[in-house]
Amino acid sequence: MTPSHRYSSQHESDPQELVRQLEQLDQYFDPAYAKSLVENILVPINQWYFKSEFVGFENLPHRNNPDRPLIYVSNHSGMAFPWDGIMFSSLLFQRHDFQFKNAVRALSAPALSQSNLMNPFLIEDFWKINGAVEARYKYFEIMMNYRQSNLLIYPEGVPGIGKGFNRRYQLQRFATSFVRMSLKYKTDIIPFATVNGEYINPYVLSWPWLNKWSEKIGIPYIPVGFHTLLLVFFPWLFYYGLPARMTYVMGKPIKPYQMINKPYNELSSRDIQDLRDRIKATMQHDLDQAVQQYGQKKYSAGKLKGRSLSQIIKLLYYSPPGWPLLFYEHHRLYRKHGGAPFKMKIGTFSWIRFILKNPFTVAFYLPIIGWIPLLIKGYWKHNVGK
Repeated sequence: MTPSHRYSSQHESDPQELVRQLEQLDQYFDPAYAKSLVENILVPINQWYFKSEFVGFENLPHRNNPDRPLIYVSNHSGMAFPWDGIMFSSLLFQRHDFQFKNAVRALSAPALSQSNLMNPFLIEDFWKINGAVEARYKYFEIMMNYRQSNLLIYPEGVPGIGKGFNRRYQLQRFATSFVRMSLKYKTDIIPFATVNGEYINPYVLSWPWLNKWSEKIGIPYIPVGFHTLLLVFFPWLFYYGLPARMTYVMGKPIKPYQMINKPYNELSSRDIQDLRDRIKATMQHDLDQAVQQYGQKKYSAGKLKGRSLSQIIKLLYYSPPGWPLLFYEHHRLYRKHGGAPFKMKIGTFSWIRFILKNPFTVAFYLPIIGWIPLLIKGYWKHNVGK
């Protein structure tokens, strides 16, 4: 019996222990914060900048097993901050009236939580506050008992993000955990193709020797391209993304438990790996077709409703240079209102108020020397403040 099987048997036979484990994973999660962030920041960013689209999501699949979450899976974008996952989970939440039962909680790579630098704009515990759970096997298994929403996982993991533009749309090696969970708990896998996410940060490469150095400060990879030089002068570029017109195309549900002819506890590792490879091949085929059909228009320039100065200013706020100010000001206002709903007001000179209320944001705009406070804050959490 493997350690994961022992762990599963223990918490399944002890409901109180299972409740305790779920509460422990939820200790940072703040649903009201997540909803506020989507309404005030992420939906406007999509409306003004990314212009993402959904195909085939009109009628969401229902849980085939009422007690278990569906497992959404997709390809990851190469060499970009995970805006593909951020926008997908946010917009799926928004388009279904902020009902968590139709939303997804992400199982994120542990590397995203190990360093504060990997939290958007160094907002501490950002991923966890918004519902992300580290993609560790035992946490995944605990979340298979979660009934309030479905789950999202990128089976390629960090290698999928760090694969480089030269391997765009080429699925990297899949983990087997999502297949194991689907088999064991008899719940469906919902694949979808993410098209144009590769163009969030195009024409960059990955250098393994450089990534080994970046890992020492908690950054899993460094994209090497034209913008790498600019990054020294404009720290906010660390989290930037070009306005790729991301299109999310839903595939047909996959039922691994119907693709085998023996009980789960009799399956060998080879059996599960073969099943994983079949699923990966299916997803690669669907991804290739989706890219051919929806990948011709790669970018969506910010769309103005008019040509007034106020419209232009608003577009600037929702473009990458304005993101540090927006995220920090939202974080401040949420704490100020004690979690009560509020609506952010954006005006021509709002940036002055944002900076005065959030002076640390100045570091994102200071050439070269701005990196000093940013690295200190990020490095402290990774090496000292754990």
